[in-house]
Amino acid sequence: MSNLNSFPSTVPLISRRGLLAFASVAGGAALAAAPLRAAVVNSGDLPSYGNGMLPAGVRARLILNVNGLTVNILEAGFETPGRPMVLLLHGFPNLAYSWRKVMPALAAAGYYAVAPDCRGFGRTTGWDTSFDADPAPFLAINMVRDQIALVYALGYRNTAMMVGHDQGVQVAALGALIRPDIFPRLTLIGGGFGGTPSFPFNTANGAPVPTPAYTNEDLDAAYAKLSPPRKGYGDYWSTREADNDMRTLASGKSNGMAGFFRGFYYMKSADFAGNQNLQPMHAVRGVQEAAEQNAQMPEYYVMRRDRSMPATIAAFMPNGTYSRNCKWLTDSDCEVYGNEYTRSGWTGALHVYRHRLGTYPQQSAEQLTFSGRTIDVPAQVISGKQDWGANRAVGGPMTVGKVGFTLFKGVHMIERAGHWTQEEQPEQVGQLLTAFLREHA
Repeated sequence: MSNLNSFPSTVPLISRRGLLAFASVAGGAALAAAPLRAAVVNSGDLPSYGNGMLPAGVRARLILNVNGLTVNILEAGFETPGRPMVLLLHGFPNLAYSWRKVMPALAAAGYYAVAPDCRGFGRTTGWDTSFDADPAPFLAINMVRDQIALVYALGYRNTAMMVGHDQGVQVAALGALIRPDIFPRLTLIGGGFGGTPSFPFNTANGAPVPTPAYTNEDLDAAYAKLSPPRKGYGDYWSTREADNDMRTLASGKSNGMAGFFRGFYYMKSADFAGNQNLQPMHAVRGVQEAAEQNAQMPEYYVMRRDRSMPATIAAFMPNGTYSRNCKWLTDSDCEVYGNEYTRSGWTGALHVYRHRLGTYPQQSAEQLTFSGRTIDVPAQVISGKQDWGANRAVGGPMTVGKVGFTLFKGVHMIERAGHWTQEEQPEQVGQLLTAFLREHA
């Protein structure tokens, strides 16, 4: 990652043995490499975005002066000026590229579809790449400002809808909550939104101050008592160890980044056996019961305590036949993700984990400004039926919309889709998005 202007045009997919060889090194203690302190990522002279894999009618370009960033976007429907805009926000570890299959359907329906590489990801530049960077630019409210600035930079005062997947869910939901005039419709994919943090209410008149049943530290201690000992994936991704693990994977003699994406996407897809017949989480009586219940999820969510994420993925890599026959994520697609993350690194993408709600006070403090505010625009949720991400909440995805929304229009469950719904079943996602826009025009 030391030379951010140079990376190979292709990243070879490594074998399971090769990834296991790396994992044996990366799975232990944190590496001793010092954190980088480059000023900004520099796109430089790079191969075409998507390595020629973008569908017809979808193009990439850079947008300057966007809340301090130069933002790389994919766009479709640009041939006709003035079309209503649909803004698509990716999650982790994704890119604008994850929306490539959905964008043509939106364009065909008469919309201007825009998908940015979000702050910290891909070819969007202007952010501090060091692990110890000021976290303020990566907090959710500023990431909403990024989207407002992008809409304005593209010559619009508002959008037709904002769509968020995974980590993009929080930004999209906050955008609709804070600026419904700019984001008058909302779709969340692969996750729900339970509202902003709130100040205690009516405590001056004797109402109790709410306290959590247990803290994140309590849960981590309970994970450590399991057999084998476990840890939460969010806690792992928040560490310098994880940042170093991924940097080492990118700089290995046999670059394994594309292979990592093959395994990681497989484990969170509908194709993985551990994602079948999901039962939503139920209410628990204490922290140890919570740890035991959570540990029923696959190890990409509740990891073995002595393993890195590369080591975790290495233990569950699909075979070569699967890779060759996987239509929704080809080897060439894995190379696109591998190339981009090899060049940009993971440091920016991991900021959300380091500064997430419940573990980083400033994230909560900013959102307390909106205590009690609801999302008052038409909203829907799309969820893969084989997605653990949507089932981690008590009661599962069908409980979304009961709190924090006034115009919630329902949850759509998609068969044969895991966490990567818009990549695994893009036709169904495209149909649901365009139908929602028509029904709530």
